[in-house]
Amino acid sequence: MNQHQVMALAAMCQVAKQVQKVAQYGRCDEHDLSTLLSSIVQTSPASPEDVYQGTQNLRDGYKTLMAQLSAGAQKDVEIVKYVGGLMQLERALSANSKSLNELGKRIDDIHRRLDHFAITDDSVVAGLADIYSSVLSPLGHRIQVYGKPELLKQQLTQNKIRALLLAGIRSAVLWRQMGGKRRHFFFCKKKNSRHC
Repeated sequence: MNQHQVMALAAMCQVAKQVQKVAQYGRCDEHDLSTLLSSIVQTSPASPEDVYQGTQNLRDGYKTLMAQLSAGAQKDVEIVKYVGGLMQLERALSANSKSLNELGKRIDDIHRRLDHFAITDDSVVAGLADIYSSVLSPLGHRIQVYGKPELLKQQLTQNKIRALLLAGIRSAVLWRQMGGKRRHFFFCKKKNSRHC
């Protein structure tokens, strides 16, 4: 893997880690949330690093990725499953030009709203979640999210998770653009989940 493939994979791992935190505890790291959600509106970056305003913002993702790839280390099955699911969903998206066009238009709308609101504002997060629900979920590759049922029922939790998954799709797009292949990651199933 080249450095940009590793960076995109680290970003997907960081998304997966934050989804875990929201699903299990109802909260996540605000700086990571801002970094990841901001990547969604980076549609014409000067360099791959600009998608995340520099690789230093992906420290947690790199750490998670290293733990996943280390020989003999205990693998986090949820992380592997989330990353594999994001790659699968991105493949379905890239094969659907109508959905790609709709995604581009909806992201432009969000970009305009950022003149008045922060990327982590609840209304913007809800808008990003709606893009995920209406453009990506219908593609049929639903990602199971594991967490506390009482948290997963809450609208705010669902919005954050879906907005983060949309950021994960952005990273999966970058991964594919940089020549990444899904076979680097494999995944298996577990109980107590909710489909997003």
